Amino acid sequence: MNYNFDQEELEILEAYEQGKVQSASDLEQKKREAQEVARNTLHKSKRVNLRLTERDFYLAHVRAQEEGLPYQTLLASIIHKYLTGRLVERT
Repeated sequence: MNYNFDQEELEILEAYEQGKVQSASDLEQKKREAQEVARNTLHKSKRVNLRLTERDFYLAHVRAQEEGLPYQTLLASIIHKYLTGRLVERT
């Protein structure tokens, strides 16, 4: 098959083929989090208006971009994790 990979994909493929890529140590947790984000994205039920400082709004966009998510999905996930007691503080 003929694939058209971009530069980033080629770098990832090369690293994989050289054995430099390893599974995340918490792979199952990462999978569950991704599934939850996907479910939350599909099951929107209420609209909320939220005021943030300009800095927090910017940081939410930056973090969401790093995670490959829309910022609204990231914020919804943070709120959900906090409310269900699953948001943990880094030490």
